Amino acid sequence: MENLIFKGRGAQQNVPNVFLKESYTKEHPEGIDDWEEIDPKTQYTLVNPKTIVNKVNSPDVGMEYSLNPYQGCEHGCIYCYARNSHQYWGYSAGLDFETKILVKQNSPKLFKEFLEKKNWSGSAISLSGNTDCYQPIERKFKLTQALLKIALAYHQPISIITKNSLILRDLDLLTTMATKQLCVVYISINSLTESTRLKLEPRTVTASQRLKVIETLSKHGIPVGIMCAPVIPGLTDHEIPNVLKAASAAGAKWAGYSTVRLNGEISKIFKNWLQTAFPDRADKIWHQIQSCHHGQVNNSEFFNRMKGSGNMATMINNTFKLHCKRNKLNLSQPLLDSSLFNVKQQIQLSLF
Repeated sequence: MENLIFKGRGAQQNVPNVFLKESYTKEHPEGIDDWEEIDPKTQYTLVNPKTIVNKVNSPDVGMEYSLNPYQGCEHGCIYCYARNSHQYWGYSAGLDFETKILVKQNSPKLFKEFLEKKNWSGSAISLSGNTDCYQPIERKFKLTQALLKIALAYHQPISIITKNSLILRDLDLLTTMATKQLCVVYISINSLTESTRLKLEPRTVTASQRLKVIETLSKHGIPVGIMCAPVIPGLTDHEIPNVLKAASAAGAKWAGYSTVRLNGEISKIFKNWLQTAFPDRADKIWHQIQSCHHGQVNNSEFFNRMKGSGNMATMINNTFKLHCKRNKLNLSQPLLDSSLFNVKQQIQLSLF
């Protein structure tokens, strides 16, 4: 990490917001009129959105509905596809995404109101469909914990994806939900190499800690899998066998993956980071990513964009399938039960 300007951050710049006509830039970093902080600090802003559950229209992401109590993510993962969405709030997809976090403080209230809609039947909702619901600020605001309590009360099935050990704080809640088939958890791990993790995902917990989370969840009967995502050819693809082996040994039952794709402004942010973090092999990694997306670094074609195509993408796919089979992963499907969902009973109980 010595080569990175902002230690503990993924993005090393703020790219212009594509929705804004005007932007500002710093032309002379050595100037005496230095108006930008050398080490940008994280800022938290309380917001009150009008809705909290989103219908997912993309047919290839594995979820129907998502819920995100936070916008932006302090984890700072350089490849995060959610970076582009930060522009809708008037921010940059770069450093702003990981330093300007919006806290949706009314999310529990909105969630409860959503579940009580007449036409809602209890379909599974994914926490962290966009940003991690267990990022550091959750320790203070406990919005995710509040959402899980509501889900349990209404018997609303929930899936979670996270890379933070803070999820173990809610172990009792998740254990109770698991007995009713109301939750499934996926832990994200794409590298076991600490030096790589520090550059890719600077404010996340170590891979060894994530494996301990998988082990703990599994021992408590909570269905848990792993997302080996994104796989970055030339950087993390060689780790697939060891990641899957370690996850299976820890108790994971399922595994999924995606090949990195750099849509929108993420391509600029990632390329700048790549040249700074891995200058000796930046071009090689960049070209291998391109080889997975028809010569581009992004492919928006449904059912092809996540895995990519071409020789490199095929090798990644074959390696993943082989080692899932060797480690007895994906032998069944995770089950979430919507049949217990009962709004009327919960509303009646709340009257007493």
